[in-house]
Amino acid sequence: MILEVKGLQAYYGKSHVLQGVDLELEQGQLVCLLGRNGVGKSTTLMTIMGLVPPAGGSVRFKGQELAGRQPFEIARLGLGFVPEERRIFSSLSVLENLEIGRQKARPGQQGQGWTVERILDSFPRLAERRGNRGCHLSGGEQQMLTIARTLMGNPEVVLVDEPTEGLAPLVAEGVLEMLSTISLAGVTILLVEQNLKAAMKLANAFYVMSKGRMVFKGDAAELTAAEEVRRKYLEV
Repeated sequence: MILEVKGLQAYYGKSHVLQGVDLELEQGQLVCLLGRNGVGKSTTLMTIMGLVPPAGGSVRFKGQELAGRQPFEIARLGLGFVPEERRIFSSLSVLENLEIGRQKARPGQQGQGWTVERILDSFPRLAERRGNRGCHLSGGEQQMLTIARTLMGNPEVVLVDEPTEGLAPLVAEGVLEMLSTISLAGVTILLVEQNLKAAMKLANAFYVMSKGRMVFKGDAAELTAAEEVRRKYLEV
């Protein structure tokens, strides 16, 4: 198990947002975390990453406890975070944004790690726009750049928060194809995504969240069969 979360608790002020979250990721999996808005999905990612201090529970990465560590320490150990807000540097070019995220490959990492050259070879749209400033990119291109910049840190696990939010369907499809490519390259991904149909094509395993707790865990076939879970926790 590369990432194991047990009994995770988190608060915003007096609001008890995460109420004992459990989840597991095996090496190379692409796991999707589903649920309606406001149930704690983004908070789960941010708490794993140390951006929200955990109030209890455990987060173990390759057997090493992360809970209570600073975000930069967690990143150095091998976790990457793709925020919903993207947070690219709008005045810098695509290449400059990528260089900011550069870290050396980790021992044993597949394909000798991610470099600028590998990013541009793998994602032609970014190669075409390599000299453009961030402010001149479309929303989909900015999202691709955010993901690519995270890869430049050579993480073993990437936490991705709502990558298709606000994007046109065709653009969103391109972003999800990028995540599929990354997963096939051996990177473990925990994805928060609202598009259930797209997630069903992409992910190996699913968790469904409601009111700060996990209410379902299973694969695509099990989620398809769980009509009550979909109706109660996912459908509008």
